[in-house]
Amino acid sequence: MLKSKTLKAALITTAAAMTFAACASEPDNNGGGDNNAAPDNGAEENNNEEAADNNDGEEAADGEGEATDEDLDPNNLVIAQISDIVALDPQGSNDVPSSNVQHNLYETLVAQSEEGEIEPLLAEEWEDVEEDVWQFTLREGVTFHDGSDFTADDVVATFERIQDPDVASERAFLFEMVEEVVAVDDYTVEFHTEFPFAPLPAHLAHTGGSIISEEAIEADYEQAEDGGQPGDYLNENPSGTGFFQFEEWNPGSEVVLSRNDDYWGDPAGVDQVTFKVTPEPQTQIGELETGAASIIYPVRPDDRNRVDGTDGISVYEQESLSLAYIGFNMQQEPLDDQQVRQALTMAINKDDIIEGATGGTANPAVGPINDLVFGFSDEVEELSYDPERAQELLEEAGYGDGMDITLWTNDSEERIQIAELVQAQLSVIGVNAEIEVLEWGAYLDSTAEGEHDMFILGWVTVTADADYGMYALFHSSQHGAAGNRSFMDNEELDQLLDDARTETDEATREDLYEQAMEILVEEAPMLYLYHSDYLVGLRDEVQGFWKHPNGLYQLHEVTIEE
Repeated sequence: MLKSKTLKAALITTAAAMTFAACASEPDNNGGGDNNAAPDNGAEENNNEEAADNNDGEEAADGEGEATDEDLDPNNLVIAQISDIVALDPQGSNDVPSSNVQHNLYETLVAQSEEGEIEPLLAEEWEDVEEDVWQFTLREGVTFHDGSDFTADDVVATFERIQDPDVASERAFLFEMVEEVVAVDDYTVEFHTEFPFAPLPAHLAHTGGSIISEEAIEADYEQAEDGGQPGDYLNENPSGTGFFQFEEWNPGSEVVLSRNDDYWGDPAGVDQVTFKVTPEPQTQIGELETGAASIIYPVRPDDRNRVDGTDGISVYEQESLSLAYIGFNMQQEPLDDQQVRQALTMAINKDDIIEGATGGTANPAVGPINDLVFGFSDEVEELSYDPERAQELLEEAGYGDGMDITLWTNDSEERIQIAELVQAQLSVIGVNAEIEVLEWGAYLDSTAEGEHDMFILGWVTVTADADYGMYALFHSSQHGAAGNRSFMDNEELDQLLDDARTETDEATREDLYEQAMEILVEEAPMLYLYHSDYLVGLRDEVQGFWKHPNGLYQLHEVTIEE
């Protein structure tokens, strides 16, 4: 019987939600990080950039300082972040701030470890008993925060609700291949899928698969029938099995959780966690310095020296599963020509983009996924920076005298910087790129409709499986809002992606994704820019903290040393 499945990932512990956290229907709104179509993006990332824009005139202090701890409470872990949460209902949102809170209140059947392995959580064992049936043996002796016992009925109720069209969950896409969830007995449950789907355990590790108390689900339906909305009850009475439980939510200010003393496993290391909304980056740093906050996120690259140069605080850096990219509309002239797309790709120096837009806190991308993701191959060679060859390709395509093109971005500070750097580099090969800045909603709508030439977006492969990072972005069935805003349509690639998501042998899946990466580099549907790093500010008293490459804070073992 299979107890764990190892993903091909070596997640670095030393080192922007779902977002994960980002969502499959929309991409992320940060410079390159937490996406939506994968998971969680949206609210946090948009507010993050707005906050940065509002502080353009402020100057960070350099030199050495000293942090004080007059406000530090060793029993209360305070995390200052840019944005408030959207929902406590894990099926009612797909943003990073909400996911970070929900991750502490709820648990999933399986979890993804620091090393990228799928590990037991509420399920102790699992196996694919048939090509399209996965069976999970559940942990006994677990209780929800509302006092009810955890059984297979809670699992069934959870997944029936997420697929209920009346609930209209933003995370339903994660489980669209699941046809039925069946309680075999109190502690055995089966997932029946429409087709063999190898990455199902990775999807079940996503916070979108958080298990909710059946009693709480029934109460939520009752309140909706009495004139409320889906999620109203759960947003006031979240009931999971997590190591923290809900205390209060003051919208726009803070969310407070307390330790669950009835937790089935080892108790949390602190009595309380407060997720505090602090929109201004400089205010965040000030709170970290004084001890009013123990953790802040994000630290802007420009502020890194200030944090690292102050005694008692430092920057924690973690590689991420994110991708920043420039997409090409392959249905629009001249971008329907492969030589043109290759030329534009080879005209861009990614190292200059990374330094200029992120201060060096990112790694160049070869393709849509990095080596933290199962399916990545280091045998695939990128289209390297070569402006002379780029010029030759344009001449061969009939554009030797140059061409005009538009480059779209939303009003993200980082993306605007990317656009300006790309504009300057393309001018070297005679390409006049006109930058257009659109409002976020209009940006998503227009790129989904294919009204663009080139556009800048991001994606997070939150499941750390290539299916999540390739299928939505490139399969021809996913054109537009589903994720494929480049409108790529390649029968060979479609077949590879279909085969890889249904294949159960890991070595065969890796080979299929290597072939897919080869096509994606050669066809160049997008310019794969970089994979961002997460920068978190920590006080030295905080021990046991790490941030998962999918964007989630790991708080279970955190302590505050006096």
